[in-house]
Amino acid sequence: MALHPLATGFANVAGAYERGRPEYGPAVVGAIAAELGVVAGDPLLDLAAGTGKLTRALLAFGLDVVAVEPQPQLREALIASVGGERVRDGLAEAIPLPDGAVAAVTVADAFHWFDHAAALAEIRRVLRPGGGLAVLTTSPEWDAPWAHDVGVLLSGLRPSHPGHDGPSWRDSVHATGGWSAPREIRVRAMQPASRAQVVDYIASISWIASLPQEQRTETLAQVDAIIAGAETPAELPVQVTIGLTTLA
Repeated sequence: MALHPLATGFANVAGAYERGRPEYGPAVVGAIAAELGVVAGDPLLDLAAGTGKLTRALLAFGLDVVAVEPQPQLREALIASVGGERVRDGLAEAIPLPDGAVAAVTVADAFHWFDHAAALAEIRRVLRPGGGLAVLTTSPEWDAPWAHDVGVLLSGLRPSHPGHDGPSWRDSVHATGGWSAPREIRVRAMQPASRAQVVDYIASISWIASLPQEQRTETLAQVDAIIAGAETPAELPVQVTIGLTTLA
C-alpha cells in the first residue's frame, strides 16, 4: 500500500522534524502506561515512529519497544537514536510482527495517515488479549506575538488533509467494533522554544514539507521573518492528547 502523498513529504525534512518536534516527557508515557496497564519490560510497538521522538521516551520508561517506520530517511534517524535491532521497515496496514507480539501499540501524530480499517485490523492482530492502543496528537500552543500571522500563512497553504478533513480515530474505532469505548486524556507541559525551533517545527508540517523545494524555502523564509519581528518566549506550552482504547 502506498503512503499518503502528503506523508511522503516528511522524507524531505527529517532533520527539521527531529530538531523542531517537541519531546515527549515522562508524564506522557506515564499516563499511557497507567491507562493501558503496561509496566517496565512489557513489549510495545511504536507504529509510524518517525525519527523516534516517542520511541525514546518509551524506552526511557523501561518498555521493550519495537519501532516501525516506512520511510528510509526517517528510519535512518530512528536507527541512529535507538539502535537497528529495535527498528523495522513496515506499514500500519502490514505490520512486520507476529500475532500477539505486544502488550500495547502507540501511534504519535500519524494515525490519520493510515487506512483506518486495515490498520486497526493489523493492530488487533499483533496485540495480546486485552492489549491497548494509544493514539497521540501533539498540539503546540503558540502564545507569542507572531502566532496569528504565522497561523494565517499556514492555513492559507493547507490542502485537503486527512487529519483535519478525514474521519477521526474515534469514529473508526467505533465503526470497526471489538474495541472498548475510545476515550481521551490530555497532558500539558512547557517545552523550550526558540525562533529556529519554531521554524523547524513548521518545516516538519506535512503540507509544508511536501511543497516543491523552492516554494518551501520561500515559505520558511516568510515564517522566519514574521517570527524575527517579534519576541519568542523561552518556553511555550505543548498539549498532548492521548486517545485510548483496548481490545474488548
